[in-house]
Amino acid sequence: MEFLQMEELSEEDRALVESAIKATDNSYAKYSKFNVGAALLLDDGRVVIGANQENAVYPLGLCAERTAIFAAQAQYPEHSILKLAIAARNQNGLMAKPVSPCGSCRQVILEIEERYHQPIRILLYGTDGVYAIESVKDLLPLCFVEDSMI
Repeated sequence: MEFLQMEELSEEDRALVESAIKATDNSYAKYSKFNVGAALLLDDGRVVIGANQENAVYPLGLCAERTAIFAAQAQYPEHSILKLAIAARNQNGLMAKPVSPCGSCRQVILEIEERYHQPIRILLYGTDGVYAIESVKDLLPLCFVEDSMI
């Protein structure tokens, strides 16, 4: 895991982070006022975005990471996910410290890595810097996968 400044990221990574920041505008966060955006890069170069969607019945909401992943899987199941960028803002603006995926999102990302037999580079944006993580397994070291059930 690295902690980098935006200017230290590759052009491709910076563009993906910028897409995640922009995706926070698509968030429906009426209750928490915590807007999260995600952008993922598919192996064909296509970028798919997602944003958190809340509901008065809290369990019915969905995180930005999963909206992006599920949209990509529904539309482009033949393409693997190479990278995922996440950004968040509250009523005061973009978060200074990067936010990381919740446990449910980590498990979904893990399943995608397992499905395509390839790690997903994760970029967690904050105005203070960006965590660059090479695989969700770095965030979920004792993970539960298919081999765990054998």
